[in-house]
Amino acid sequence: MNDSSNTDAVVSAASFRDPSGFVFRHDGTVYRQINRCYRDDYDKLTGSGLYRELVDRGLLIAHEEVDVPVADPDSAYRIVRPEPVDFMSWPYEWSFSQLKDAALATLEIQRLAMQFDMSLKDASAYNIQFHRGRPVMIDTLSFEAYREGAPWVAYRQFCQHFLAPLALMAKCDVRLGQLMRVHIDGIPLDLAARLLPKTTRLRPGLAMHLHLHARYQRNYADAGQSGETSPGKAPRVSRTGLLGLVDGLKGTISKLSWNPGGTEWADYYEATNYSEGAFTAKQALVDRFLEAASPATVWDLGANTGEFSRIAAARDIPVVAFDIDPSAVEKNYLRLRAKKQTGPLPLLMDLTNPSPGTGWHERERESFLARGPVDCAMALALIHHLAISNNVPLGRLADFFADLCQHLIIEFVPRSDSQVQRLLSTREDIFDTYDAAHFEAAMSTRFEILQREAVEGSERTLYLMRRRH
Repeated sequence: MNDSSNTDAVVSAASFRDPSGFVFRHDGTVYRQINRCYRDDYDKLTGSGLYRELVDRGLLIAHEEVDVPVADPDSAYRIVRPEPVDFMSWPYEWSFSQLKDAALATLEIQRLAMQFDMSLKDASAYNIQFHRGRPVMIDTLSFEAYREGAPWVAYRQFCQHFLAPLALMAKCDVRLGQLMRVHIDGIPLDLAARLLPKTTRLRPGLAMHLHLHARYQRNYADAGQSGETSPGKAPRVSRTGLLGLVDGLKGTISKLSWNPGGTEWADYYEATNYSEGAFTAKQALVDRFLEAASPATVWDLGANTGEFSRIAAARDIPVVAFDIDPSAVEKNYLRLRAKKQTGPLPLLMDLTNPSPGTGWHERERESFLARGPVDCAMALALIHHLAISNNVPLGRLADFFADLCQHLIIEFVPRSDSQVQRLLSTREDIFDTYDAAHFEAAMSTRFEILQREAVEGSERTLYLMRRRH
């Protein structure tokens, strides 16, 4: 390790809570500094075989030790360069099955760690990212030596980050997963217990890991305040008991399910006014425009179940497929998982109220726009929803896309289209400027129109644009 100071290092705003180390960026590359205080645990992770076992199973991001100037020489032990993750996403942007798979991956990691006399010291959902189509842990510093008789210190955090939101999504309403956006360290168990139906108290797993756990937390806090219980006296848990706890959580989470069913937009392709020929023609145009733009990355906005996202993914382009509909995102992910594909990455996103910067100084979790810009954005069958359903002026849409991307593949859906008429049927038509001429004029203030093609068999038009500098 090079002990000289790296004055150009930029420490990640999300990496300051763990004294074991931190993430920093230098010359566009992400590194992780491992501090001396974590030396013994890091050596055990790499020397015991646990690191190699987890990496080989696709459960932990791979890294290599490198000799570069360190960000903080006074505390540094090692510098590692993790394998890059294409896009960082947050748990409240995941579908139900994505969160469930992330939970099960975390439990599998804990069980494997115990085979090597180690344990997870934290079980944050933010330590998991979706990489090449599957959940993988990115925090190398989450492991510590297992201490015989010690309880799992990450148990409460796991229940708040995974079990509580999954139970609420499965038993109440899938939209309650958005509570994770408010509660940065997971949904409080007492809140989840109050929101869940009373019948969940009759389910052994939820009764023990959520309802009784919440009651224990409440009683423990009350006793601690009155001096009746010493916080330092944690109950002893045998290795067998701890493995039983992990297996019990796995069984409980495995039984939670949510059927996305049919929603207004999840069944869009079945109910669309496109003929089969028009749909095929649109696919061919999107593919041709992608070839012309030759982007390194693509974001598909309003991706629905990802039919057009997969055209970019087939070109080996990293693609993120955003949609507002939880059912559409769930169906997209389930198809990805069933076919064992590496992309696109389906995520939940309301473009009229996208993920903000959250956490300390509003910088621990980057906002939607802060994770850009992207080489190319696709906005297919989207513009009328933003302009008509949400009253966003065309000029503001142009500004939004200009902040977001270098190239833009965008579809204009005219007023005469049945989908636009469907939107106008439930509201007053105040959109006098919603037409192709005004659309092109507004977009031309920020973009150069490179190509314009009518979608054969429809009244729609597809555009390839490039941002003006």
